[in-house]
Amino acid sequence: MMCWVTLRSTQPTRDCYCTGLSMPAKDRYHDAVKNALIKDGWEIIADPYLIKYEDAELYADLAAEKPIAAEKQGRKIVVEIKSFIGRSLMYDFHNALGQYIVYRNLIQLTEPEYTLYLGIDDLVYGEFFQRKSIQAVIAQNNLLLLVVDTETEEIRLWIS
Repeated sequence: MMCWVTLRSTQPTRDCYCTGLSMPAKDRYHDAVKNALIKDGWEIIADPYLIKYEDAELYADLAAEKPIAAEKQGRKIVVEIKSFIGRSLMYDFHNALGQYIVYRNLIQLTEPEYTLYLGIDDLVYGEFFQRKSIQAVIAQNNLLLLVVDTETEEIRLWIS
């Protein structure tokens, strides 16, 4: 999924990758992850979720909330979905990690009650995210994962 960013400065407003701010294209697994969250009792409250801070406007894939008990606060999450279908899984990971860090930092500044997760397919998780190098990067960057079986549209793992 391409992330669209509006840049503002003393120059006229311009957008990256296109003319005019556009909604980004949905990731290949967008609907499967969304349906898995709904099956798990989550309410989708934004699709996509706008992250707006100062001079930046970014779109994460989904925002959801799930009340956990009447006497407790509801849990709120944002999920950025990645399919890892490019030519290089490492390159896709590099891009996803950078995007995740930017999103997480801006969400912490604007709506800290939300927790950001990277939504991925269970096959990619099993084949790529188990590498020692990837596990080390995940740990160092506190990357939170939502692992979904995109065939059955079911959540397999929450990794916090």
